[in-house]
Amino acid sequence: MRLEFLRPRYWLTWLGLGLLRGMERLPFAAQLRLAAGLGWLIRRLPLAYVRIAERNLALCLPQLSGAERGRLLERHCRSLGMALCETATTWWSDDARVGRLAAVEGLEHLRGALAKGRGAILIGGHFTTIEIATRILGTVVPMNVVYRPTKNALLSQVMHRSFCRHGNPIRHDDIRAMIRALKRNEAVWYAPDQSYRNKGAAMVKFFGIPAATTTATSRLARISGAAVLTYFPERLPGGAGYRVVIGPPFEGYPGADAVHDAERFHALLEAQIRRIPEQYLWMHRRFKGLTADYPDYYGRDSRARGPAAATTATVKPIV
Repeated sequence: MRLEFLRPRYWLTWLGLGLLRGMERLPFAAQLRLAAGLGWLIRRLPLAYVRIAERNLALCLPQLSGAERGRLLERHCRSLGMALCETATTWWSDDARVGRLAAVEGLEHLRGALAKGRGAILIGGHFTTIEIATRILGTVVPMNVVYRPTKNALLSQVMHRSFCRHGNPIRHDDIRAMIRALKRNEAVWYAPDQSYRNKGAAMVKFFGIPAATTTATSRLARISGAAVLTYFPERLPGGAGYRVVIGPPFEGYPGADAVHDAERFHALLEAQIRRIPEQYLWMHRRFKGLTADYPDYYGRDSRARGPAAATTATVKPIV
């Protein structure tokens, strides 16, 4: 613990951590009830992220009526409330509690991939269950977790310590560490489904809309020879806990076209999202382009980006 964390700038962070610690002590059923209240509050606060979620739902699920999307947004906000409780469980609960809540399917696919001696790349999406899903996997198999530190140094330290409890954390910009882990025949997990506009980006359709997307999974698989598998979580209804599913290795991957490889993953991800749409993290500005003429889908909630920045690629992390 660093002395600087005692400064006033971190007092609100300490308060938030204390509240999360209290959530962790609640029984799972009580966490679900708390999540409903938190979701109700999130939905009614004037948050930019709620407006972004509304826009993404309209773009990705236009077949739903406005009323249907409104009900879906309500369920999504409850899912976000539960994500806070799950973060607390991920950071502080013991493996026994996590294990009682979860079932892992498809572990034979991962073990089969590792038996070939070239490592395994597990890719998934930013679902609201991403924290607990990472912890669940770490309780059953050694795991390298690719993560992005937050700007808040105290939160970053707490997050890093959590990852160290159930896996080996790798910074999102440490490509060499990912390759070394795969060369040691280990598994590396990350979610490459968010907006990416730097070197290695391409416009790949997501729900039928071209969006800036990383194609680095293909390169990483080609360099390492590792198998690529999907890893999708699901929060089960009725307080039944969680199911996480490891898919079989992609056949013929990587292919000759990295964009086609990304499209293959998007197709699987979209199918999972359509199954449990309320559990996907819609509050992300997913639809961004690589040039200044790309449509501005988010209006006042878009982050400023000048034409030069929009068209110039720089070396950045792959995930």
